[in-house]
Amino acid sequence: QVQLVESGGGLVQPGGSLRLSCAASGRIFSINAMGWYRQTPGKQRELVASITSGGSTNYADSVKGRFTISRDNAKNTGYLQMNSLNAEDTAVYYCNAKIRSHYYTADYWGQGTQVTVSS
Repeated sequence: QVQLVESGGGLVQPGGSLRLSCAASGRIFSINAMGWYRQTPGKQRELVASITSGGSTNYADSVKGRFTISRDNAKNTGYLQMNSLNAEDTAVYYCNAKIRSHYYTADYWGQGTQVTVSS
């Protein structure tokens, strides 16, 4: 059974940094696209950053130049480095990955990790 486990969230002051990790475990043949989403109460979940299996990245305009998405295929782990954090970055962050366990490819989500930016 494939599972994504997130870590790295917490409380940080404005201007600070955090690195989120998303580790996949289970019967994994390959991981295709990976992404990070965030959601606040009463707001639609939004895509923050994504990365393809080949390493191509995309970012939401609000985080360009501040966030960096990466992946370590050998460890089946994705990362989101967040710098210059501000209050608008406060949200629950979810990792997402399209994972092929054998012939079947499915969309998996992490449990979510809270990021709070406050002085």
